[in-house]
Order: sequence, then structure tokens, then C-alpha cells
Amino acid sequence: MNSTLFTLGRGIGQVMFQNNALSGIIMLLGIFLNSWQMGLLALAGNGAGTLTAYLSGYKQEDIRAGLYGFNGTLVGIAIGVFMQISLVSLLLMIIASAFSTWVTRLFGSQRWLPGFTAPFIITVWLLLGICSFFFPSLLLPTSSSVIECKPDLFRAFSLNIGQVMFQGETIVSGLFFLAAIFINSRLNAFYVVMASLLSVVVSLFWGVEYSMLNMGLMGYNGVLCAIALGDKTWKGAFYSVLSVLISILLQFTGMKFGMVTLTAPFVLSVWCIMGINKLASGKKRLNILG
Repeated sequence: MNSTLFTLGRGIGQVMFQNNALSGIIMLLGIFLNSWQMGLLALAGNGAGTLTAYLSGYKQEDIRAGLYGFNGTLVGIAIGVFMQISLVSLLLMIIASAFSTWVTRLFGSQRWLPGFTAPFIITVWLLLGICSFFFPSLLLPTSSSVIECKPDLFRAFSLNIGQVMFQGETIVSGLFFLAAIFINSRLNAFYVVMASLLSVVVSLFWGVEYSMLNMGLMGYNGVLCAIALGDKTWKGAFYSVLSVLISILLQFTGMKFGMVTLTAPFVLSVWCIMGINKLASGKKRLNILG
């Protein structure tokens, strides 16, 4: 029983790169404080993804680390964001969470690109496409954003963190997420704060609509970028800042075209930085050989 709870906790914590069951439980509490339905969906998606990994015979070490649960966690929450809750949507959630586990496995079987949240993105995009054709009544209507006339900086800062898991209704969720990260890694917490603040500043200078800024839509990808790349070196700090900036550009562009971006700007930005780093390392080796 305890082992299962630890696995599920890590499956939530790994959404923000925290291989710590306590961090995951605190994040789950943050979700429940915003929406008990989303909290249950997060657990259900996590459980479905993790169970699929068990039944598929994947490595126990990876399962216990939550590596097959975090994409399912996001898929579960996404069901509550984009769909009416019904028997059909819950069945689709189970299938989609299982599918995200198989996609995670595919990414893990190659060495070129880490999957990060790509399995979640691919799964939800496919799910939304299928539903728009076959189950349009399941999809919730798109809500128009309320026009806001001034920035709410603290709200934007907090929701930049909370929106990593679709928690954009209360600042408390983001603060719980930050506390959960701080418990596991002060370095990661530092980069979360840096990325959220940087996203706010850049968005203000860029003239982003206050409604987008205040809802945390411009910063949540940057938060993930900073955790993924930030370390104790100047190089890591530089790459994390660069990745945050790229993610803001990608998010802004995607939203202007009406895309459901999810965490695609984060994944694409980090992949881009990894490519830059690989090219730079290759040139350095060539110079040494020359």
C-alpha cells in the first residue's frame, strides 16, 4: 500500500521533475484546493498510466520513480479542462492515459530526444481531434477571456506555476506547487521563481494582453524549461533563460493562431536548446582535434 502511494505521489511530482512522493502529494493538495474534480482526475489518470506500465511489464524502477504516471496525470486533468465529465469521457481518459504510457515507452526506447511531456501533448491533441469529429458534444465550449485593464503581478507569478497542471483559478495552487518543489530541491525552486518573474517582465515589455499575462498563460512553459535546464553552472543558467524566452515566443505565436498549445512550447524549446548545445559541443571537439 505504501509503495503504491509513493509511486502515485512521484507520478504527480514528476510533472515538474520532482522525484519525491511528498512533493507530489503537496502538488495534489494544491490541485484539490482549486478543484476536487481535477484532483480526482489527476489521480485517475496517474493510476491508469501507472497500471498500464505494470501490466506492460516495464521496468519496476522506472514505474516506482513515477515516470509512467506524470503524463497520465496531465491527461486526466486535461479531461476536466476540455470535456464534459461523463461515462464516455472517463472511459476516454483511461484509454488516453494508457496510450500516453505507451508513447512514453516509445520515447524511452530511443536516445535522440527525451520525451518530457510530449506523450501527454500527442495524446491530448489526438483525443481532441477524435472528439471534435465523433463526440463533439463531449467538448466544453471555448470560453472567451475577460478583458483586463491592468496587470496583477502576484497573480501572474503564481498562476505561471499553477498552470503547469491547468490550475489557473486560484493563486494557492501555484504556491503549493512552489512549496512542493522547494521541499525537494531549492535549486529547482530558485529556477521556478526566476522563470516566472522573467516571463512576467518579458510579457509586460512585449505588450502581451493583461488577461493572458494574469492567467499565467505566458509563463508556465518557461517554468518547466527552467527546471529542466537550470543547474549550478553559468552555462545551465544561460540555457535556462534562453529556453524560457523561446518558450514565451512559441506560446505567444501558438495562441495567436488559436492553437491548444499545452506544454508544446516547453518541449520544443528544450529540444532546441539541446540541439544548440550538441552543435556547440561538436564544434568544440572539432577545434580541439584541429
